[in-house]
Amino acid sequence: MLQQQVRFAGAISGAMMKRISALVLPLAAAFLAPLPVHARQAGEGQAEPAPAPAATIYDAQIVARYPHDPAAFTQGLLWHDGQLYESTGLEGQSQIRRVDLATGDVLAAQAIPADQFGEGVALWGDELVSLTWMDRVIHRWSLDTLELVRSDPFPFEGWGLTAMDGMLVASDGSATLRFLDPETYAVEHEVTVTLDGRPIARLNELEAADGLIWANQWYSQVIVGIDPADGTIRRIVDLSPLVAEIDAAQNGAVRNGAVLNGIAHDPASDRWFVTGKLWPSLFEVRFVPREAEEEADSASETAGR
Repeated sequence: MLQQQVRFAGAISGAMMKRISALVLPLAAAFLAPLPVHARQAGEGQAEPAPAPAATIYDAQIVARYPHDPAAFTQGLLWHDGQLYESTGLEGQSQIRRVDLATGDVLAAQAIPADQFGEGVALWGDELVSLTWMDRVIHRWSLDTLELVRSDPFPFEGWGLTAMDGMLVASDGSATLRFLDPETYAVEHEVTVTLDGRPIARLNELEAADGLIWANQWYSQVIVGIDPADGTIRRIVDLSPLVAEIDAAQNGAVRNGAVLNGIAHDPASDRWFVTGKLWPSLFEVRFVPREAEEEADSASETAGR
């Protein structure tokens, strides 16, 4: 697809070519970029290369910055009823937390068993449900007290988790999203996530909002909005300026594993929150369609002449 666009560059205007380059090339590179060698884990480095995105492109405007625990290896983020919840990873350090948004302070926490690697978290009724990575255990926690309610075997490697339409939705680092019975974890159905017909793997943290399933893609600088009916990526949000800010502040930490991960949506006020593993900041952001943003900039320039 990229080669075809370059091949036909002479047949389109310079302005159009500039727009194609601005929209397509950086985001295609985000999907095409190989994983760092040190980051490749079993099942995590098998993403199919994707062509140029056939989806609406958004930029993330920063609304506010909040403190975030720089020791939190964020694996899941959740907003519910005015409260921020977070699941963290790494063996011996994994926790389920309730966090104060304004200060970043941990208000309450429960440790995940020390031999397990915590992963994504979702809300189901009056419980938080959390995954573990290769341990194949799923936990349920009291929303009020964060006390452990029960633990069950889980048939898949755990990455991201959310809830939608009466089901839990889980990722496992591949291009597959599984829709699960929330009590038995049996697979009701599954979809392959695609962009322009090509599978997109390394799907990580998940959030259900606005009729889409939003996902981090491990080691990329975007989040994607996925149609739950067929797995097609409908939205791509470019978060590269946030990643660059953290990387510069942390002396290259993002390149060494402190990657973008964590999406939470507040439906009451339509606020979006994003952060990353070991990030010192959590960002409130607004998604702005890139075309609309460019038109607004053009109008502003015209008005200033």
